[in-house]
Amino acid sequence: MSEHPPSPSGTLRSRFRDRLLRLAGSPADATADVLAAMAAPASEWRVAHPINRLAGTEAALALAYLPLKHALPDLERRDVVFVGGSYEGRMYLAAVGHYCGTMRGDWLGIPATGTPVYLRYGEVYEVTPDGTILQANLLWDVLDLMRQAGVWPLAEPLGSPEAWSGPITADGVRLEPSDPGASAASIAQTLAMHRTLAEFDDRSRLSFDNLMAMPQREHWHPKMMWYGPAGIGTTRGLDGFVAGHQLPFRIAFHRPQGSFEDVTAERRRHGAGHYIRIGDGPYSVTGGWPSVYAFHAGGGFCGLPPTNKPVFMRVMDFYLHDEGLIRENWVPLDMLDLLAQMGFDAMGRMAELLSRRTRASRV
Repeated sequence: MSEHPPSPSGTLRSRFRDRLLRLAGSPADATADVLAAMAAPASEWRVAHPINRLAGTEAALALAYLPLKHALPDLERRDVVFVGGSYEGRMYLAAVGHYCGTMRGDWLGIPATGTPVYLRYGEVYEVTPDGTILQANLLWDVLDLMRQAGVWPLAEPLGSPEAWSGPITADGVRLEPSDPGASAASIAQTLAMHRTLAEFDDRSRLSFDNLMAMPQREHWHPKMMWYGPAGIGTTRGLDGFVAGHQLPFRIAFHRPQGSFEDVTAERRRHGAGHYIRIGDGPYSVTGGWPSVYAFHAGGGFCGLPPTNKPVFMRVMDFYLHDEGLIRENWVPLDMLDLLAQMGFDAMGRMAELLSRRTRASRV
């Protein structure tokens, strides 16, 4: 691979996306062959909790894809954003969307519903120039599937829990490389916005009014949509974002303070940072495994008390830049992993809820 690979070509994008569609839609007994054709045998798979890290295609097949297909035998994939780019000598393809299917079997302890369900995903693939997967990062919103199955284990979210919308511009599936200048401008705007977030003084200035007034307002569209994971939910407008997510999040999680460079260095010291930063026309993507390091020192987030312990967050951010501003932001976040670090076993809580229902039905 060259030191600075170009953005994936149109041929590579189309071929890779076709393979993703086949991976989702193939019968269970054919999935091994589809997966073997698109990924290196020693590829690394990083999947949302409770699946977590998997080594090689055989483990990905056995622990990620076959159980999902058993639960949703008519599984299909629906991308709303599909983009590509390169970062630090690595080539990436990334997507946001939903797996759809009729849930006829249990999955990860979530009971079958017998009805159509949508498993929200953010996925980032590191690929070779011929499209072979070297690393897959799959943030599947398991917690949202609990919600759809009626076994919600948490307090109600502050934002809307409903399905994420696709981009208002209806151009999220990018099967041809975008203008390099537009791509560079998109990721530059994202990083400029990130700088304002990193340099805001939480310890002495944290309030709704100060978050509304800080320089982040220069980057967000007046009709911005912020699509958060289950447990947080979707917000609209800067005021909705600040009230519904940003303020309670910053109250709960105390971040490193200082300049953007200081904050970045402190995160790296703890093993957090971005593995991807790409622009693709009016879209940009960042993400880390983990990307956020913080100290859980405040209460209220998801209705839980502080643990006074450090936490790490597996996060992706997909952005749409429209009318010169950030219009939409889709945020896959491994909530079950974060909740476990906060001392809350969401899977265990779900199991207890189901056990109580079973006992009650016998009375």
